[in-house]
Amino acid sequence: MAIYVAGDLQGCLRPLTAMLDKVDFNVDCDELWLVGDLVNRGPKSLATLRFLYQRRDNVRTVLGNHDLHLLAIAYGARDHSKADTLNKILKAPDRDILLEWLAAQPLLFTEGNHTVVHAGIAPSWSLEQAHAYACEIETAIQGRDAEVFFQTMYGNEPNLFNDDQTGMTRLRAITNVFTRMRFCTASGRLDLASKGALPSNPSLLNPTTGDYETVAPWYEHPHQLAPEHRVLFGHWAALEGKTSRSHAIALDTGCIWDGAMTLYDLTRDRFHRCPCKNGKVAR
Repeated sequence: MAIYVAGDLQGCLRPLTAMLDKVDFNVDCDELWLVGDLVNRGPKSLATLRFLYQRRDNVRTVLGNHDLHLLAIAYGARDHSKADTLNKILKAPDRDILLEWLAAQPLLFTEGNHTVVHAGIAPSWSLEQAHAYACEIETAIQGRDAEVFFQTMYGNEPNLFNDDQTGMTRLRAITNVFTRMRFCTASGRLDLASKGALPSNPSLLNPTTGDYETVAPWYEHPHQLAPEHRVLFGHWAALEGKTSRSHAIALDTGCIWDGAMTLYDLTRDRFHRCPCKNGKVAR
């Protein structure tokens, strides 16, 4: 048995299948783990969802911000943006089956010393806390108030989660950590404006104390995870797969942005990359 972990697909199916062919992926025993953002922006979002659903016994995935965006549109809580490539999914005869499967996926999962999440884990959270907070979002997505959740999911405030928060404010703060976080302070205050490899501002104001807190990639702050524990994440193409931290494995290498798709052989600790152009295999 081998375990492979792929970076953000975003509807770029052919690069994924090319790499699975390259490693002789065995549907009888191998597993494919995914860090979320399965759909959107790429040319084959519907085909990608169908491919994964048909192989769901071999697939473990978490939800990314683009996956949540698709579900929000399906619930009528959000309009399409010009860059979206989701219409074929929403008009497909099997849309309900595909979306029901997607909505049932977690925000993170842990297997042994590895945790898979789309964006990251707040530095101040223990692994147990992260799982408990993720469960709150999963319950909201799969519950009868899902439409309300999707209507209020969007927004940058509050930029700091704390356990005193309640209702949709609390759920939005948790969702932003798991699916949108890149830079933050040691306390977990999010800088959601910066998307490159460096933050736009070196610090964020703590309105309670009036002090400024240093901003850094979430994985560079002291964290609460066990020393041997590793987090596999996507969402941050600007990193080009490099973190210089052994506990943080970045897998989004910008397939949709004419970069590459990364497939990490977790069993053998080996990376495979497929150069991409326009969401397809580069020739």
